Amino acid sequence: DDIPIELDLEVYVHTDAFDRECVLQSTKPRKRVPASDESDSEYEDSSNNDISRAASLESDCYEVSKIEAHLYYAGFGHKGREPKLIYRTSDDEFVEPEGPEAYTRLMKIFDVPENHKMGKDGLWGRIRDRTVELLDQRGIKLTSVDFVRFTWLNKKPEGEMDEDEDDAKGDEEEADLDYEKIPSIKPVEDGIRYYTKPTIWIGFLTNTLTGAVAHESAKEILAVLQQHNISNVDIAYQLDSLKGVIDNLSTALSIPISGRKTRMQGTLGPYFNIGNKLCAITARHNLFLHNEEYNYHESGRKIEVVVMKTPAFTKYLTSIQALIGTLNKTIDSPERTANKLRSVVEAGGDGAQLEVAEGELTKNRREILALKKFFVDLKKNWSKSKDRIICYVLWAPPIGVGVPPHRYTRDLCVIELYKDKFKKLLGNILSLGPEYSPAKFEGFIYDRDGVPSEFKYPDDGLLALKRMLTVADVSNPNSKNLDGDRIHRVIKRGSRTNTTVGTLIRFMSHVRKYFVTGKLDSLEVPILSHENEPGTFSKGGDSGSLIVSALGEFVALLTGGTSNGTYGSDITFATILEWVWELVVEKFPDASLSFDDLDAFLADVV
Repeated sequence: DDIPIELDLEVYVHTDAFDRECVLQSTKPRKRVPASDESDSEYEDSSNNDISRAASLESDCYEVSKIEAHLYYAGFGHKGREPKLIYRTSDDEFVEPEGPEAYTRLMKIFDVPENHKMGKDGLWGRIRDRTVELLDQRGIKLTSVDFVRFTWLNKKPEGEMDEDEDDAKGDEEEADLDYEKIPSIKPVEDGIRYYTKPTIWIGFLTNTLTGAVAHESAKEILAVLQQHNISNVDIAYQLDSLKGVIDNLSTALSIPISGRKTRMQGTLGPYFNIGNKLCAITARHNLFLHNEEYNYHESGRKIEVVVMKTPAFTKYLTSIQALIGTLNKTIDSPERTANKLRSVVEAGGDGAQLEVAEGELTKNRREILALKKFFVDLKKNWSKSKDRIICYVLWAPPIGVGVPPHRYTRDLCVIELYKDKFKKLLGNILSLGPEYSPAKFEGFIYDRDGVPSEFKYPDDGLLALKRMLTVADVSNPNSKNLDGDRIHRVIKRGSRTNTTVGTLIRFMSHVRKYFVTGKLDSLEVPILSHENEPGTFSKGGDSGSLIVSALGEFVALLTGGTSNGTYGSDITFATILEWVWELVVEKFPDASLSFDDLDAFLADVV
């Protein structure tokens, strides 16, 4: 669909009416524009008998309380109350909060130390696979098997409240609790840091497991650990609200894209070249509804790709107006300051402060004028959908899960870009965004004193990508966390959560996805949220984002996560880019990620 353009748009953006509209947009809450049909039509669990049987079982002595089930993992997911705990072997005490102002400790996921026995000689891989076999034998419909730790701040003793006994609160009242009406969990900033034992964390589908079955399953897994002389490892089972095979929202390096004839949207990147052709990789499910291999033929019709569908483009225009409105509101204060200082100068006072104030005022006004010009250019030149066509599909292999020999997920699509739309191409760079100052961003990358920093925040905020992180590199981290454990810090910029910093861990996760025709299993690279930053590494809409290292290395493509992707992933899953690139080079032997001479490469662009 095309967006109507106002007559005399260049004049209109400088009127009071446009400024009032911008201020109005700046006060509205930003809502996510649905980029696709987000129904779960791809997902169907045919085992209704198993679900009904599990749901009908009565509570047993191994069931956790309903409050603990919903609040044990407080800090994750929607309103800080996902996922739901079903059973755990850990001995830490869960204290139920009483009242809206009661203390609730917030949990974060943490990586397992590098010197753990599970990280040696491929032991975790063998135990992970055996765990999957045991879960399958019991008919537990798993979605993921991860190896992580958890941490939280316990309340200091001097700050604890006296507990009031209330015998009237029984199981009957608990059953009537409306968990959607519980206020969002608020973090506590001070306390005593607690770390759990390393935990085999098992996600499973709705209503397919009871506490009693989980208890017996955990005993079997613990027996396997004992065979390898491994102790001090816990087992926990959480209800995974992840639905579908792969979410219908996806982003990658920077530019939001969509198939011209489809409803899904995603993002473009990374770039590469095949001779003089400019190409890029994105996720196949951004552009296709079917799953047969596609190869472009010159005699056939092109599958064209546009930069942003109309809803996303409209949202982008609105965000520019909101920014103009915010600047218009904030300009009042420096303008009043400048007016006062002018009076001081006219009375014979020092003009140094006035010069600074007027300089700031001029800077703000220039920014507003630049944004208005940008708004006009976008609306005049990109409002018609045909003007937003930037590329077409060259090749798209079918989506595969558990693809040999590594058992990774294959979800990629190669597209050729119209070079005249990319006259200002910079090559493979990642914008670090405006969300964090350079000092704070560097603190996220190197947050422990005494660690030599190889990362320097680029002056222009653009991180150049130089090399590929290999699977072998994953086991050789280049940074340390606050506890002194070696870790890999990674960065991604997605359309939903913008720029985030996380931790790539060395223990590969087992992930299962369900189709109407059955289940498929794969191994994924797990990424945890940064332990010192609230929120998640990714949310629904970030799938497909390019994940890079702080040293400018291509790391992986984001494919999904545990818990509900819309509200945030407890663990983000990704496919190692080294393998994705191998598939591309196998199909296009002359493909290269390097752009050594961009001027020469773009010389044929008119």
